[in-house]
Amino acid sequence: MHIAWLGKKSPFCGNVTYGREVTNALLDRGHQVSFLHFAQEEETTGESEPNCPEVVLPFLFKSTIYTIPTPKSSRILAEALAKLKPDIVHASLTLSPLDFRLPEICEELGIPLVATFHPPFDSRLRNLSSSTQFLTYQLYAPFLAQYDRVIVFSHLQQNLLLKLGVPRQRLVIIPNGVDVEKYSPGESRAKREYRAQHLFIYLGRIAPEKNVESLLKAWKLSEMGDDCKLLIVGDGLLKAALQSAYGPELGIHWLGFIAEEETRIQLLRGADAFILPSLVEGLSLSLLEAMACGTACLATDAGADGEVLEEAGIILNTQGVTTQLKTLLPLLRDHPEITEILGQKARQRVLERYTFSRNIDQLEALYDEILPAHQRPIAFNHY
Repeated sequence: MHIAWLGKKSPFCGNVTYGREVTNALLDRGHQVSFLHFAQEEETTGESEPNCPEVVLPFLFKSTIYTIPTPKSSRILAEALAKLKPDIVHASLTLSPLDFRLPEICEELGIPLVATFHPPFDSRLRNLSSSTQFLTYQLYAPFLAQYDRVIVFSHLQQNLLLKLGVPRQRLVIIPNGVDVEKYSPGESRAKREYRAQHLFIYLGRIAPEKNVESLLKAWKLSEMGDDCKLLIVGDGLLKAALQSAYGPELGIHWLGFIAEEETRIQLLRGADAFILPSLVEGLSLSLLEAMACGTACLATDAGADGEVLEEAGIILNTQGVTTQLKTLLPLLRDHPEITEILGQKARQRVLERYTFSRNIDQLEALYDEILPAHQRPIAFNHY
């Protein structure tokens, strides 16, 4: 099967990771993949594999949140699809105006269209971040109804889109998955490296919606002691300001973005607990990776994370995160048997519901389901 994948290769975010891992898995299973993404010509290496050609779409602005394409990008996309003649277009939605043109383009070309809808959300409007994300869902809902299928990560996300008018038959739940062979419990040198008896970790972007400062405040107020260390892994616009206020004197180490996967796995294996204090989320891949490594996990009930952790971790309310963590951090420090039990539960939950192989199985089944209805000749019109 030939899949035309429309997604992101930069800047780094969950959408980038999702696209890279899914397309690599599809290639490994013998499918052909064409990767269409927003980039400048100088960003491409020209070294794409023969069975995974790249198509560059021009843009005016690109960030981790949204992309503004040039006026000619829809024409370039339509011409590329007409030339490639894929069996299916799969859009890992980039939050750009082009997302709204895709149904029209694919309908004209007679190509089935699947979307993965990533934007973080909260099941209740409890803060500015969640209300802003709700507006995104309201804006997208009428257009998602025109896609052949829309992949969401949880029942909560499905219910939100149903309330906004997306037909149930258009929605399919395929959660994020993790490679449970690679992300697994094992030996780690992390505690020796950081001279810690107890190690806690946050891994993700340092952005307002991630609410990292609530964790930092709780850590400072908890007075965890010299043998406890908190690792902050990631980068973002708030990093410089927060790092200057919460540094090594508090047992906090800022590691920045770590590209090496094995290094991240070592850190997750060595940590007593992984903490995710987000105000809004989709379904955190970092959370699933930590769970797969057998690390005890604490996360807010934003997005689907609470659904993932139910009876397998500690679920925080998005309101009053600092107060909750101020109580929980010393408890986890003083009772390692709790973190051990939670780590075992976390690993088991991933094995039951969130393996990457299961994710790809479901995706292939979805492609097979919708393809027969679109077996008609490709037409082309200029956009």
